[in-house]
Amino acid sequence: MKTTMINIKTDRIVKEEAQKLAAELGFSLSALVTASLKQFVRTREVQFSALPRMTPYLEGVIKEVEKDIKSKRNLSPAFTNMKDMDAYLNAL
Repeated sequence: MKTTMINIKTDRIVKEEAQKLAAELGFSLSALVTASLKQFVRTREVQFSALPRMTPYLEGVIKEVEKDIKSKRNLSPAFTNMKDMDAYLNAL
């Protein structure tokens, strides 16, 4: 894969903090910028968020689980020992 250089201007502190966080996650800042650009090209959208966000799929799964809890479906009882748990699971 041929690569090219992109020169951008950013605040020194922002760059240093981004490099530190990228390293904590096991990435280089260059790899994260490249991944972000690829996602931008693929999805044609940009997302900014300071908080983690659930995917639509995960939101749907949680809604289904909440419905099951309200209707008391697909729930197992609480167990105080493994013997009772094994008996319950073996009976399913």
